[in-house]
Amino acid sequence: MHIKALFFDVFGTVVDWRGGIAREAERLLAPLGVQRDWLAFADAWRAEYQPAMEEVRAGCIPFSKLDDLHRRNLDRIRPRFGLSDLGEEVCDALNRAWHRLDLWPDGRDGLARLRERFLLAPVSNANIGLMARLSRHNGITWDAILGAEIAGDYKPKPRVYEAACAALDLEPGACMMVAAHSYDLAAAARCGLRTAHVARPQECGPPGGETQPAVPVDVAAADFVDLADKLAALAASR
Repeated sequence: MHIKALFFDVFGTVVDWRGGIAREAERLLAPLGVQRDWLAFADAWRAEYQPAMEEVRAGCIPFSKLDDLHRRNLDRIRPRFGLSDLGEEVCDALNRAWHRLDLWPDGRDGLARLRERFLLAPVSNANIGLMARLSRHNGITWDAILGAEIAGDYKPKPRVYEAACAALDLEPGACMMVAAHSYDLAAAARCGLRTAHVARPQECGPPGGETQPAVPVDVAAADFVDLADKLAALAASR
């Protein structure tokens, strides 16, 4: 493999969305006297993610930034948690919780090592503004911010992967999609990209995230540090 760029899924692969949303919701709403099961709240909000994007993918609504879809999804779930009376300012602040999610523990060292050898870019469903703020929050340095907004569509549509490769003037075979989600890797592989699965067993709480890929991949790693080790070993074996 002659990989020149690594493309990263972000929510669940690079950052812990579940723990971050639960933490931020409690931080913002507990001072208002609101007490809820914040992990259940995070799960419910995330459960609206794919259905909202599918409306775009199916052509039912025009392309909308993920920040806007998240805000609409928040309004959908608020009645279930007795949060219908929250003001617009509070809801907008809560929506920006997606900008403040934290890296998984291996993220900082692993990404730094990978950046020594490869171009790194998120190929995420997040819009550019969201990703820029999330990256600054975590001190991540990317070589580019790619993904849904530059493609005008959402993964796993082929256009998202193809546009990312084109943006870096690379053939798909010189790019590797890194994700904790097998559906994402399968879609990237169909577009000719190499693939690496990173296990994130704590992503979704019980029953958890993927501990191993459900589809064939080029590399399966325990975390980003392990991925850096495995890619270095592959390079050394050439």
